[in-house]
Amino acid sequence: MNIGQYTFEEFKEIARKFHGYPAPGLLIGGYMVEEAKSRLPEGILFEALVESGKCLPDAVQLLTLCSTGNNWMKVENLGRYAVSLYDKHTGEGWRVAVDPARLDAWPEIRNWFMKLKPKREQDTERLFAEIEAAGPGICSVAPVTVASKYLGHGHMSSILVCPVCREAYPGTDGAICRACQGETPYAHQGSAEAQAAPRPAGGPALTVVSTEQAVGNRALHDMTQVIPGQTKDAAFHAGQELSAGDVCRLQQMGRFHVYVESEHPGDEWVHENEAVEAFAKRMAGPGVTYSLPPREGKITFRAEATGLLDIDLDTLLRFNMAPDVMCATRKSGMVVEGGKDLAGTRAVPLYISRESYSRALAALGTGPLLSVLPLRKARVGVLVTGTEVFKGLIQDKFVPIVTNKVEALGSEIIASRIAPDDRETIAANVRELLDLGADLIVTTAGMSVDPDDVTRPALEDCGLEDALYGMPVLPGTMTLVGTIGKTQVLGVPACALFFKTTGFDLLLPRLLAGKRLTRGDLARLGEGGFCLQCNNCTFPKCPFGK
Repeated sequence: MNIGQYTFEEFKEIARKFHGYPAPGLLIGGYMVEEAKSRLPEGILFEALVESGKCLPDAVQLLTLCSTGNNWMKVENLGRYAVSLYDKHTGEGWRVAVDPARLDAWPEIRNWFMKLKPKREQDTERLFAEIEAAGPGICSVAPVTVASKYLGHGHMSSILVCPVCREAYPGTDGAICRACQGETPYAHQGSAEAQAAPRPAGGPALTVVSTEQAVGNRALHDMTQVIPGQTKDAAFHAGQELSAGDVCRLQQMGRFHVYVESEHPGDEWVHENEAVEAFAKRMAGPGVTYSLPPREGKITFRAEATGLLDIDLDTLLRFNMAPDVMCATRKSGMVVEGGKDLAGTRAVPLYISRESYSRALAALGTGPLLSVLPLRKARVGVLVTGTEVFKGLIQDKFVPIVTNKVEALGSEIIASRIAPDDRETIAANVRELLDLGADLIVTTAGMSVDPDDVTRPALEDCGLEDALYGMPVLPGTMTLVGTIGKTQVLGVPACALFFKTTGFDLLLPRLLAGKRLTRGDLARLGEGGFCLQCNNCTFPKCPFGK
């Protein structure tokens, strides 16, 4: 079977010259590309999206004008052997993928594709014969609309010279190039002969004198005195002039040599206080404050008012991967009190190299790293479901529990309702709470898999959207979050009646802070999401949710 305008043997030879050998994946890829092309309107300007980095991109480059060089081909390596050709303006096109279910009739292709037979045991000629006979018949074809981020071409931004490696790079990548931010593929890279001034090794040359000789000089840095169980504080501060009376105290602190102020060690070095102040300016976002000047190269952040601590965790990781700097925080997603400390950052050595300084700033980007989101005063409607509660056979205790937790975070209960396990009745009560102006509805019970548990279907009848059901938290697995219009919905399982702390306590502050939760947000709660059910609950001063 031909591959476009080429016979199978002709394409094999073209593949051999381009790829180095006629790889089976490239030959199959030829059929896939031609199958997608045949379904596009005549004369259309199209681009390609390839889901594998092996062989398939070469088929696209051989049979179309698309390549990675002209950016008409994007390789999104998802590990799936599939290619899509699509209108470059609308994103509409066709996706062709090898379908494992269609390989049963072609045993040699199946053994090769599914890695069922070692390469040395494969019958190459039979494999080629099956590929030619099968053609595109081993593939599935489906219409697709490609996401907008793959459409069009980004224009090059301004070009900067990286202060670390001295090479040119796009300015949109940050203060230093991405390689110097830690994305370099090289374990080691030697310096080019034409490289600019060498990077500093070790630390800068500083002036150190004996304690007795330090009299009349100014201390270069804060010097801490530690008295076990009593204090750990700076006894001497940077810039403080040392007197004869200070000699004995310094020696009692174990300091027989002192660094004193002298000439600045040079532009290739940044003092700890200067560095950490620059870091703090990028880290602190809304609701976060700190005091200056820094002390001992350290700055502590605190909450301006009570709210939800929100941390850019990816940025935090990048920053802490940079040498000679650190930032430690409380757990993201927890409620922090106004005026209380929530994080601290510092430069580790007295002077850090300009390279490390630039790398840390680039890791922070434009910020912020830390924010404290205010908790809104929600108008909460509570709906308790359960026929046994509705008939008075069991006294309701859900409403008092929910009320206490809602009011503790500054919100109010505007109404509560009790409904039997009837889908239509539950839906009617939900609509009533919406009509009363509830912007957060908390439903309780009826969230499990029992046939009588119809709370979730009833919420769907009311227009529940963006619903996430189930979370890796014990207790509280069968929790539900979603929205009905602009009203938030939080479905709480019956475990909240028995356990003092559940997943409800983790999600309620996030909703009040306006966080739009994703499946990924819930998945991350798995670490720390196992409650120890202590006899004396100390939440939130415990590991639960952290």
